[in-house]
Amino acid sequence: MTRSKLINYTERFGLASALIVLACALQCRQALAQTSPSGDDQLFKGIYQEFYDTYRLGPADEIAIRVTGQPDYTVERAKVSPTGSVYHPLLGDVEVVGMTIPQLIERMTKDLSEYLINPKVSVALLEANSAKIGVLGDILRPGILVMNKPMNVLEAITASGGISDSGDKSGVIVLRASVDGRAQTLKVNVKRILEGKARAEENIALQAGDTVIVNGNTRKKMTYILSLAGFGSFLSFVSAGRGGR
Repeated sequence: MTRSKLINYTERFGLASALIVLACALQCRQALAQTSPSGDDQLFKGIYQEFYDTYRLGPADEIAIRVTGQPDYTVERAKVSPTGSVYHPLLGDVEVVGMTIPQLIERMTKDLSEYLINPKVSVALLEANSAKIGVLGDILRPGILVMNKPMNVLEAITASGGISDSGDKSGVIVLRASVDGRAQTLKVNVKRILEGKARAEENIALQAGDTVIVNGNTRKKMTYILSLAGFGSFLSFVSAGRGGR
């Protein structure tokens, strides 16, 4: 689907229908694999990289541990147990909960060095099953947040650096996919919240899988973001594991 066709579809049939079409069209693509060097896709590539570098492992996450030239000590898929560990054929149970991927690579390299000469270790995050939300648009640090506690719209925006000067505080949108596959769009007037004029319920409590979009200039408007090739995969990535931990 081209960008112009999607925008026309959005205007004619509504945002929710356009979102469903885009998500279905792209749901089978992997988030990192489908990004390209274009400026638009680099947005998502940077978001994924930041997420992988800072994400802390927890129960039910799945990782791969690879040791170059040592197939017996390579584990292509290991699920983090409820107690926070994974099994490695040489090291036994290794506690990984709370560690980032770079930290785990350093830890595994050090531990394997006791048995192997200069081991070259890589770790891949295959599935991140924490409850996640996305924050996009005219925001200082667009990205993916892990919901370690209940979070409302204003808290998500604050955790993402706040709204840029050109952002529309009155027109913040929450995209929410229900369990039956239908999409909801919820409008939030953050300006009223900041001014203390909003009712408590107007500062919507977020659910795992929600994406907050702050409308802004042309390249950061809702319709433009929906038209990006990487948005469908981004939405699927954020929604994965939305049962939480």
